[in-house]
Amino acid sequence: MAYHTDHFPILGIQEFSENQLKGCNLLFNELSGARSIDDPHKHDFFIINLFEHGAGSHTIDFTEYEVKDYQIHLVFPDQVHQWVIEKETIGYQLMISRDWFESFLPSLRFSASYYQNHPVINLSKEVFETFLYEFHAIQKELNGEKVFWELIQKRSELIGLLVSKSVEGAYKDFEVYNSNPIISKFLHLIDEHFKTERSVSFYADKLYISANYLNIVCKKTLNASASSLIQDRILLEAKRLLKVSEMSVKDIVYDLGFYDHASFSKFFKAQTGMTPSQFKE
Repeated sequence: MAYHTDHFPILGIQEFSENQLKGCNLLFNELSGARSIDDPHKHDFFIINLFEHGAGSHTIDFTEYEVKDYQIHLVFPDQVHQWVIEKETIGYQLMISRDWFESFLPSLRFSASYYQNHPVINLSKEVFETFLYEFHAIQKELNGEKVFWELIQKRSELIGLLVSKSVEGAYKDFEVYNSNPIISKFLHLIDEHFKTERSVSFYADKLYISANYLNIVCKKTLNASASSLIQDRILLEAKRLLKVSEMSVKDIVYDLGFYDHASFSKFFKAQTGMTPSQFKE
């Protein structure tokens, strides 16, 4: 079967905006027919995919999700993704630039890490229709003679709120992430400092609590130790860099703050059962 292949290395949104303004902050695309991205890649903007009819698979940060009817798929800036979408697929896509994404984030209401753990949301037909209405309203506005960007921005924020609303009923651990603000703050701090800071006490200090208490909260809430959450983030970054960057393993070792190649390899193999070079291939 011949697939239409999109090549998305790490691209800014302007790479996609043919004949559009330089200051383009949002793009609308229709996803119809077969397409595949064979090599994992990432970009520096946010993507909301709305599937009306879906068939195929979408891999986001190395987890594979089935593409089905009436779904939303979220891909955050810097996440690695690839997909194989079958020819009967009908969908719509919004690409939101990094600048707009920062002001769009509050409309998602919960921590970004929550959505990154649940990037696929199943919708009822009724809720799907609500999303579709907003997507079409944005498409219509973008096709107008004079684009009213502020209106488009507000509509995209409304879509973010609709996503939040849809998530509330969809996942059992939703309450978990929101009942304890320590968790979302901790995950946010890990994102900021994981390349240089490995010790639980560093993060506990930033949160004004003891390392022991931070560990108890993580165990109770996420059933994982605080140190394993730090290691998970390092591992995710290592996988992203090995798969999509041009960096050598030596540069990755240095970038992620490992002492030497051997300690990085030992860490990576313990977590994945593969050496970094095997994973890279």
